[in-house]
Amino acid sequence: MSLGDDQEGYGGAGQTRTRYPDRPGDVYGGARRSPRSSSRSLVTVVGVIVLLIAAIAFANRGGDDSSSSAKGAGGQPKATPTSASGATPVQSRTGGVPTGFAHDAQGAQSAAANYAVALGSTDMFAKTTRDTLLQTIISPSRVAGLEAALDKAYTPEFNEALGLNRDGSAPAGYTFVSRTSPIGTKVTQTSAAVTTVDVWCGGLLGLAGENSTNPVTSSWFTITMKLEWTSNSWKIVTHSQKDGPSPVPGDDKASSADEMAKAVEEYGGFTYAR
Repeated sequence: MSLGDDQEGYGGAGQTRTRYPDRPGDVYGGARRSPRSSSRSLVTVVGVIVLLIAAIAFANRGGDDSSSSAKGAGGQPKATPTSASGATPVQSRTGGVPTGFAHDAQGAQSAAANYAVALGSTDMFAKTTRDTLLQTIISPSRVAGLEAALDKAYTPEFNEALGLNRDGSAPAGYTFVSRTSPIGTKVTQTSAAVTTVDVWCGGLLGLAGENSTNPVTSSWFTITMKLEWTSNSWKIVTHSQKDGPSPVPGDDKASSADEMAKAVEEYGGFTYAR
C-alpha cells in the first residue's frame, strides 16, 4: 500500500497501481519466476550462518545496560539501530489505533509505525472510518484541512477505479486487501516537542477474488513522518513517502485468490512498539 507524497496524500490516492490480467482465469496463480537454484542455495547457507552468529551472540549477551543501549564505542550509534528495544507495547487503543506512546524518541517511533499501519488500512477508503482515524492520529490543527483534501481524493469514482463499490467496500465475492507492515524505524530529528521518523514498510494492495482485474500485489516504501507532542500524545503534522528500499524478489509462487482472501481474514495485525 502506498501513501501520498505530501500531507494531502494519506492512504495512497496517488500511488495505487491497477494491474490487469494477461489471460482469463485466476490471476493469482501466475507463472513462477525462472529458477535460481544456485542463488537459493547461497541464501540458505548465508541464512544458517546468520542464525548461528545470532544464537552465539544471544547466548553470550550480558545484562541490560541502558547507558550503552543507544550508542556503541566512542559514542557512535550501534550498527543495528532498528533492533527492538524490548519495551512493553502500549496497551490502550483509540478508534482502533494503538495510543499512549511514551514522550520520547522511542515513543515517537512506536507511534509512527502504528500510524503507518492505520494510514495503509482499508479504513481509509470509507469516509466515516477515515474521519475517525484522522481524529486519532493527526495533529488537531491539521485535521479539518486533511479531511477536506482526502474527501476530494477518495471519491466514489476513485473507489470504482480500484474495483471497489462507490462507498469503498468490496464487491460481493471479493476481499479488499490494504495492509502496511513496518519493517523498521529511524529517528532523523528529535526534540521534546517535535520528532521526525522514517518508517520502512512493506505493503499489500488489491482485490482477492476469482477473475479480479486488480489482484493483490506487494510494494516497498519508506514514509517520513513529522510528529508533534500535543494533547499528551504524538500526532502527525506532515508526511512524505518514497519508494524502497526494495529486496530482490524471490521465487515464491503467487497464491490463489482463495488462499489470499483466507489469509487476510485469518491473520490479524500487530501493535508495533520500538
